[in-house]
Amino acid sequence: MHKTLSVGLLFGGESPEHEVSIVTARAIAEHLDPARFTVRPMGIARNGVWVVTGDPFARLAAKELPERGAHPFLPLERGAENTHLPDVFFNALHGAGGEDGQLQGYLELLHRPYTGAGLLAMAAGMDKWITKRLWESEGLPVVPYVGLTEERWTRERPVCLADCGKLGLPLFVKPANLGSSIGVEKVKRAEDLPAALDRAFTFDRRVLVEQGLDIREIEVAVLGGDEPLVSQPGEVIVADEFYTFEDKYLHGKSRTEIPAQIPEELADLVRKLAARAFAASDGYGMARVDFFLERLTGRIFLNELNFIPGFTSISMYPKMMAASGVPYGELLTRLIQLALDRHTQMAAKQKGFQSGSNWFQGPKQA
Repeated sequence: MHKTLSVGLLFGGESPEHEVSIVTARAIAEHLDPARFTVRPMGIARNGVWVVTGDPFARLAAKELPERGAHPFLPLERGAENTHLPDVFFNALHGAGGEDGQLQGYLELLHRPYTGAGLLAMAAGMDKWITKRLWESEGLPVVPYVGLTEERWTRERPVCLADCGKLGLPLFVKPANLGSSIGVEKVKRAEDLPAALDRAFTFDRRVLVEQGLDIREIEVAVLGGDEPLVSQPGEVIVADEFYTFEDKYLHGKSRTEIPAQIPEELADLVRKLAARAFAASDGYGMARVDFFLERLTGRIFLNELNFIPGFTSISMYPKMMAASGVPYGELLTRLIQLALDRHTQMAAKQKGFQSGSNWFQGPKQA
């Protein structure tokens, strides 16, 4: 019998998406093939400490804040400092800490494979402002926007408001580095914009203000590397004025339709744009690429790219992949294999360099 791979399933984290991550990880744990993988849940508490003993799911659900271990360079809880590394890490952390390059850099230092994109892609993809600038540089269509830093907003509020005013009304205000629609507000009156920006800056020091369009929300799932599989588009048919956190995870009033009811030539265009957007961000592993389809004009705009999308069995990403021939369990297996492939590829790269000289040793002692 072949040896199963141990999979360190990372979830929780310090971001506002902590609870969403727990739900995602539970679904992954239930669907990983037990004949191939041994799941080792590794929860990250809200204080940043890694919970690896007992039942990490129950402990995070109980909002436990364990004490950090004695080794200052390890995030493990006290008493678990000698925990063995898993064969591969499955990253189910949404938001800051897990989806912005921080975790990827740490796992690189541990020399262990991990699912999803690398540090560069994650850091750029997490920041909606940077993502738009990358896409613009590739000639990809994005919604008109203004990016603001907290420092600039504090220093020159009237100028910032004037810049945003050029976009017209309504406007959408978004923290640049959050997901799940947390902190997103629709602003219909100019006098409401300053307070909306103040609230957004409580989540992040970088905020995006976008032109509000009358749109349909079209999404595509991407899986792979240089030549990824791109799913058929799906559509989120939104019940409220936009797809809010409460609707996504609590009320469930909106519904999804897969495939999206759009013309075939438009579906082909969306899939091509998704592949280009994925490549422009150095994507790897998986991503959900979100589009806006303007009702009045039929124009298509890239909205966001999510490298760790919602991942329950009823989330859009797995559902679109299933509709494209990759069921949930197989999807998880493919993601782990992609992680192992990328790790093998990078391990073969030349790491060291020797000049053949002793110049770096400093002056010789007399």
